[in-house]
Amino acid sequence: MKLHWSPRSPFVRKVMVCAHELGLAERLEKVRSTVAMSRPNAEVMKDNPLGKLPTLLLEDGSALYDSAVICEYLDGLARGKLFPKGAARWQALRWHALGDGMLDVLILWRNQRDQPVERQVREWLSGFALKIEKSFVTVERELPGLRKAPFGIGQIAIGCALGYIDFRFPDMDWRRRHPLVGAWFEEISQRPSMQATKPEQD
Repeated sequence: MKLHWSPRSPFVRKVMVCAHELGLAERLEKVRSTVAMSRPNAEVMKDNPLGKLPTLLLEDGSALYDSAVICEYLDGLARGKLFPKGAARWQALRWHALGDGMLDVLILWRNQRDQPVERQVREWLSGFALKIEKSFVTVERELPGLRKAPFGIGQIAIGCALGYIDFRFPDMDWRRRHPLVGAWFEEISQRPSMQATKPEQD
């Protein structure tokens, strides 16, 4: 399998954490790909019309995207337990959606942050900051459940969002306001899958 991949993408990281947790990381051939909103990558778009990362190419030549689909495919391939069954599934998927939603906001925030500051941009930045702060409050409230549940897609998605904040927003100082979330993140960051997928500039 080939994975259109970047060491800076938090959504790629989520896929790679799942792959490591499932023992599939060595089966993924990582194809370094660069994408940008203003500069579509023609090679990636051959496999994914949206031109987004991650995109997974299967042995039969078909492609899977986005990260949520790829993670669930890998879990099924390995007969894993990152996507639980029954009532626990909905809790895990809600956490997954929370982590992905945080990343959506953070990526838009980062893109807008680097634009010339105008009134509308300032209002957007304030809105992004409020959504992320509310997300932290939600994560903190749900820490007992996150700790109790087996490590799965929900913890992976939220962990990747927190890691992306550290990577792209180092001045946010979120651990001071949310030390319990910080302690939980430090715990899960010790997992080999999280260590092996830390975002980095290249």
